[in-house]
Amino acid sequence: MSVLWLTAILQQATEARPPPCKHNKGGEECVSPSSAQLALLFSAFVFMSVGAGGIRPCSLAFGADQFNQLVQVDDLKVKKRSVKILQTFFNWYYVSVGISVMLAVTVMVYIQNAKGWVVSFGIPVVLMLFSSTMFFLGSDPLYIKMKAKSSLLTGFAQGIVATWRNRHLSLPVPPLESDGWYHHKASKLTAPTDNLRFLNKACIFRNPLKDLDSDGFAMDPWSPCTITQVEELKALIKVLPIWSTGIPVAVTLNQHTFVQNPTSLLRRLWNPEYDSNRGLLCSSSSSLAIKVHQKETWASLKERMGIGIAISCLATAVSAIVERKRRNEAIREGLSNYPADAVVMNMSAMWLVPQHCLTGIAEAFNFIGQIEFYYSQFPKTMSSIAMSLLAFGMGVESLIAGLIVSIVKNVTQIEGAGLMGVVRITR
Repeated sequence: MSVLWLTAILQQATEARPPPCKHNKGGEECVSPSSAQLALLFSAFVFMSVGAGGIRPCSLAFGADQFNQLVQVDDLKVKKRSVKILQTFFNWYYVSVGISVMLAVTVMVYIQNAKGWVVSFGIPVVLMLFSSTMFFLGSDPLYIKMKAKSSLLTGFAQGIVATWRNRHLSLPVPPLESDGWYHHKASKLTAPTDNLRFLNKACIFRNPLKDLDSDGFAMDPWSPCTITQVEELKALIKVLPIWSTGIPVAVTLNQHTFVQNPTSLLRRLWNPEYDSNRGLLCSSSSSLAIKVHQKETWASLKERMGIGIAISCLATAVSAIVERKRRNEAIREGLSNYPADAVVMNMSAMWLVPQHCLTGIAEAFNFIGQIEFYYSQFPKTMSSIAMSLLAFGMGVESLIAGLIVSIVKNVTQIEGAGLMGVVRITR
């Protein structure tokens, strides 16, 4: 919230931004921002990203913690109903995220164009203030808060280091009894599983008399590791292949946000001044997909993610067809050699609706499926890691998408100006 406020006042502080461009007969004379101004702006973006990284995965895990007590009961009917409630929570959490994104790219953009940057940044500051107030007022008496334990990331690193240190040791055949593996006395895991057996070397004692202290704890936490630490590391490694499949989907969906395509079209759907109808259509398609997604008996989590991947491929194909239509229309109207940001074609932006509706459906199937899959595969102590994997994948996707933009910019550049500069409308 503080960084949003800082970003808002940057628009008013004359020292924090370059002076306005001067218009003359020869064109515009603009002064580039200084290194200090860019550093101030980028630092605000970094802090906003760090804040979002702390809120998004933790808020989802925090909400899931409210239902853990019911999910772990022995009554099968209560447990099944609790799992259904948890799935509904995941679905509607993503619906709320989708609605917020829709409002951000429609209402906030409209306010930005009509009222300026200061007002458009000030509104999120007020919303974050309201959100923070509600969180602190209701966090103590109303919610279940799990006690923090040791860092999972440190445990992962310790498991990898212990495996490397014991790499020359041989796994016992037959497997050792519970006393041969390092585990805490209160732990339910007394022997590691056979999956990814090479990691089991991290649990082997080299010398029990030297490795453990008088209380039964490891003298060196980096060797050996507990069975729980090793099994948590295994759980993370096992989901990485599924996690990697979500990155191309996110990259594909991100490519539909390029502005050169819609800016050359007639930006009028049903309302000539406020283009929110496309967002409403896409939100409706996502809600419909989530409604189907809630039918847990018709497809497994992996099948739902696969459906999302297939629909994202279809959305890309539709996008390619629309782009070909746009290029042919530009050639027909004799606009081939004009910059893409200098002309508006006689082609409605409604052509963009199908691909965006398909992307909304793909997101509903794939992303919600990922959230449920990670949560089902990890132990409850790793719920925050499980919920952060999707956001981490989105971050990797943004970097890959940025690389694609850079490549396209270099390929399509004309006389030193690239995709964001003077680009022919047919490029």
